[in-house]
Amino acid sequence: MRVMIRELFETAILALAIFSVLQISVQNFRVEGPSMEPTLVEGQHLLVNKLVFLRLDVGAALPFLSDPESEPAYVFRAPRRGDVVVFRYPIDPTRDFVKRVVGVPGDTVEIRRGEVFVNGEAIEEPYVVHRGSSHAEMVVVPEGSYYVLGDNRGASQDSREWGTVPAENIIGRWWLTYWPFGGARS
Repeated sequence: MRVMIRELFETAILALAIFSVLQISVQNFRVEGPSMEPTLVEGQHLLVNKLVFLRLDVGAALPFLSDPESEPAYVFRAPRRGDVVVFRYPIDPTRDFVKRVVGVPGDTVEIRRGEVFVNGEAIEEPYVVHRGSSHAEMVVVPEGSYYVLGDNRGASQDSREWGTVPAENIIGRWWLTYWPFGGARS
């Protein structure tokens, strides 16, 4: 009887550990709206890697070792141009959005007749089907923020309208689509 109770306890602890690791590292997300078509379509279910952009505030943990004005550091890496990210909408943090990172801190981003220019150079965007003819004035992406756009520019509410996304709002990077199978491309 004791062996069985011990095995049940060990199994429960292992299950709790696995559950905790998954909660910390992965989040599911359902695509709503057409803003990322054709890359992602409405109704697709995604897994988002939350660990890839994990940030640690060394100053909060060890105040005697860091500069009080320094930004939290990324454990693995910061978001890069081209990453498809899920984030809390800056205007209403109760809502999550999915968009593509176009500008990183320090970049200048401008849109002329639907073409995106980063640091003065037009970028290649093979994932955009309908560029549209929108314009957006030049913006310098501030430290700790990212400029994001939907792949379906005509149907996307993004940084052109409400500005950059603070790094602390970014939940993670699109990792894989688990339902429906197939159909998504990066």
